[in-house]
Amino acid sequence: MKIGIVSPYAYPRPGGANDHIRHTYEHLRQMGHEVRILTAPWGDDPPAQDVIQIGQAIAIPYNGSIGRITLSLRLEWLVSRVLQRERFDILHHHEPFVPFLSFQLIDSATCPHLATFHAFGGFSLSYWLGRPFLRPYWNRIDSKIAVSTAARHFITQYFPGDYHIIPNGVEVDAFQRARPFPEFRDGKVNILFVGRAEPRKGLLTLAQAYARLKSRHANVRLIVCSSGPQLPAVRAYLRAQRAGDVFFAGRVSEEDKRRFYKTADVFCAPSTGRESFGIVLLEAMAAGRAIVASDIHGYKNVVQRNISALLVEPKDADALANALERLVEHPELRARMGEAGVVRATDYDWEHVTKRLAELYEEVLARYGREEPATRRVPEPSPIDYGRV
Repeated sequence: MKIGIVSPYAYPRPGGANDHIRHTYEHLRQMGHEVRILTAPWGDDPPAQDVIQIGQAIAIPYNGSIGRITLSLRLEWLVSRVLQRERFDILHHHEPFVPFLSFQLIDSATCPHLATFHAFGGFSLSYWLGRPFLRPYWNRIDSKIAVSTAARHFITQYFPGDYHIIPNGVEVDAFQRARPFPEFRDGKVNILFVGRAEPRKGLLTLAQAYARLKSRHANVRLIVCSSGPQLPAVRAYLRAQRAGDVFFAGRVSEEDKRRFYKTADVFCAPSTGRESFGIVLLEAMAAGRAIVASDIHGYKNVVQRNISALLVEPKDADALANALERLVEHPELRARMGEAGVVRATDYDWEHVTKRLAELYEEVLARYGREEPATRRVPEPSPIDYGRV
């Protein structure tokens, strides 16, 4: 079948939804499907293979992070042009209520629509006020998906209905094959943070916990794979506390990220809340690493408490330091949790997740009253530049 995947987040910019899209795109192609990714460009990002850029992405603050909306005075014409050319059998929207690309596609396309909801948070004024406007679009979505029970709980507060749970996934083999950085394998216990340096990710709380831990254990090191607005404050705090052995890696490539996971002895995810799933937890488990994480709804459905992770109250630096100290002092516990994490991560391998997604596509097409399209030959990647339309 020919599948259009819609990203409102300026694909291939880093982020949970775009990571989900990238992996399902790759696996759907391996299964023999023809796939295009529809998105709005951000700045001067060049188009990637099989990516169709429409309109322009504009950054806005949302849910404690930075979101993007798609704008263009010619959006209706641009979308119609793409649909006439591509003739999709099905369109899969990620966060379909992020303006305005999915709105226009749902208005214009005659094929079935699926939607995946990723977000989780507290009260959403935009959803609550926007219900009369958004309800017709929700009604036109033929099948709804949430990446977790937390995400389903959030969206059903405003749009109750039936939602399939199809989670985010992880490439277990890729993390297992990664090689640690030898320069960090010097006898110190490496604690790793991966994520954007913004308040809801809890990096400052981790810095406070690390300063306490470092005063008691000289053999620990903190590795931070991060960029973002809170980074200067974190650096300043650690300098003021004279907490040494901190390595700021910045934003890293996918390959280096996997290597840092394998370099780590403990992974820490101190988010304060509003996390629907926790892809970083899957990555840490796939790498076989023990985890200390916040006891929040989106996380505790991914890890197994006291089996693959220790969970602590968010924003509690003392509790975080104590949990990290427990793993620093007990290497056998780290090893046992890491082994349990690999077993858990296998259930979330992208191959399994994408297979379930493809089955849902077929179910929707069958309900739509159409036979599955005749098998198409999936073209090899070509130098054709889909570009901006």
